[in-house]
Amino acid sequence: MEKFFVKRQKRSPDDIIARTTTICKISNITHKNLQNLTTIYLQENQLSGSIPLELGNLKSLTALSLFRNNLTGPLPQEITKLKLLQLTLSYNNLSGRLPKLLCPGGVLQNFTANSNNFSGPIPKSLKNCKNLFRLRLDGNKLHGNISDVFGTYPKLNFIDLSNNNLYGELQNNWSGFKSLTNLKISNNNITSRIPNGLGSLKRLGNLDISMNNFIGGIPRELGKLTSLLTLNLSGNNLDGNLPKELGRLNGLDSLDLSTNNLSGVIPKEIGDCSKLSYLSLRNNKFIGIIPSELSNLISLQEVLDLSQNMFDGEISSGLGMLKYLEKLNLSHNMLSGSIPHSFEGMTALTSIDVSYNDLEGRVPETKAFKDALREQFEHNKGLCGNITALQKCDFSNKKKGGTKRRPKIFLGCKRRDNEVQTIEFINDDLFRIWDFDGNNVYEEIIVATEVFNDKHCIGVGGFGSVYKAVLSTGQVVAVKKSFSAEIHALTELRHRNIVKLYGICSHARHSFLIYEYLERGSIVKLDWIKRINIIRSVASALSHMDHGCTPPLIHRDISSKNILLNSEYDACVADFGIARVLNSNSSNWTTPELLLVAGTFGYLATDNTLPLKILF
Repeated sequence: MEKFFVKRQKRSPDDIIARTTTICKISNITHKNLQNLTTIYLQENQLSGSIPLELGNLKSLTALSLFRNNLTGPLPQEITKLKLLQLTLSYNNLSGRLPKLLCPGGVLQNFTANSNNFSGPIPKSLKNCKNLFRLRLDGNKLHGNISDVFGTYPKLNFIDLSNNNLYGELQNNWSGFKSLTNLKISNNNITSRIPNGLGSLKRLGNLDISMNNFIGGIPRELGKLTSLLTLNLSGNNLDGNLPKELGRLNGLDSLDLSTNNLSGVIPKEIGDCSKLSYLSLRNNKFIGIIPSELSNLISLQEVLDLSQNMFDGEISSGLGMLKYLEKLNLSHNMLSGSIPHSFEGMTALTSIDVSYNDLEGRVPETKAFKDALREQFEHNKGLCGNITALQKCDFSNKKKGGTKRRPKIFLGCKRRDNEVQTIEFINDDLFRIWDFDGNNVYEEIIVATEVFNDKHCIGVGGFGSVYKAVLSTGQVVAVKKSFSAEIHALTELRHRNIVKLYGICSHARHSFLIYEYLERGSIVKLDWIKRINIIRSVASALSHMDHGCTPPLIHRDISSKNILLNSEYDACVADFGIARVLNSNSSNWTTPELLLVAGTFGYLATDNTLPLKILF
């Protein structure tokens, strides 16, 4: 057995020439001189010229390695006379078509010809390579239909066909590559659905089929690939919802689903992919709020890109827990509210883009925000801050002409002979202290909540978040950013066991309701005596709504979270965001609208004959 090696070492230019002429001398040696030569390793040199035809005469040759040289020309057909186990031609300038009889004897195990200029189709003779272990044809000019090219390869570990002009479909036989750890077919023109059978490739660690024309939904079977480290499905025509089963990929490091037609809400299970360092959902049609569960992705370091979707609602303050994240892009959505104060803890952040949303208020004064360009904040409702790209914050609400924009303030209402009058609520003399000045009320609340910063949030109701506001007088109120049926409901009600509404503030930038603040919040574990007192209080409130109001009022969302306690454990019913006023002229109070449980299932009043039901 003979082997021929030329190892890459630091040598003089004369030595390089000598090594370059070595392969030329091989062409002058008859096969009689090298009958027993089995291995030729000439990789990582500076060999140029074409591959000699005479190599086909080396009948015992089983391994030929020529990668990382400057070889040109075609791969000689004479090579196909050899029963090679290994043929590595990567990183040269070889061209022409691959030989039709690529795998004589079916013994080829390692064939790498990536990063060349090969053209034409992949030879169908590749089906004969039953022992194939590694195949790399990426970075060429190959074209043609791959639908019927590949056979079954039980030993195949690595395949990369990326960056070619291949088209066709992935057949179900791809699910038979049970030993596969890497599957890459990116940047081609594949048009099929993603085969469900890929979910059976238990050893798969990298799946990249990006930049193709794959259609249909993402198979939930991919959630079975628990060994997966990278999943890249970007740049296709995939649609439908994101399967929650992807949350099972708890070893995943990189997930890229960008530039598809995916829709629906982001399943909270994605937050279970706790080892993700890169996540991009950019340029899809996702809707709803950004899940707070994304704050569980504490390993996110490189990128979190949620841009160019239809996310709405406020930015979760939990994202501030991503302390290692370097790049965050939330642009081109419909996000509202302010940027959470918690973002100041994102010390690793180097790039932030929140442009094209409906955001307002002060931005965090961290390095990433200070270094951001103006266009990374543009097209929002009113962002401000002590940074170069933005105007200074001014809570005086001045117009360009210098006059103040005066908020409208309504100090509560009650029904009197079917007319509504504005009156003073004298509970705790709250508005008397403010001298009934709408500007004072508005600015007090804005300052006390730091423009509704998340750190002052004490709960989320059916129609808005609730904030605790400690006023300059020392008094404490609850403030809810909401305008809904709640206004109409509460202005009709005055009862000791219904949360008190102090006032309503309507302003172009912020509108909110001002309530009494109940110290003990919602119901917690209590002894039976306190429970009975609470039930009595709630029953009294419900009875008042059902029988003491004209017309009656249906709450539709009585549950433990909407029953608040003061310091003496007196209970008050709160959150009237989905309440409905009954038509006093109606003979049927059991309409579908009223029977619909719109909130948490609990108390539901229908008519006078049904018993009171309270579930804790």
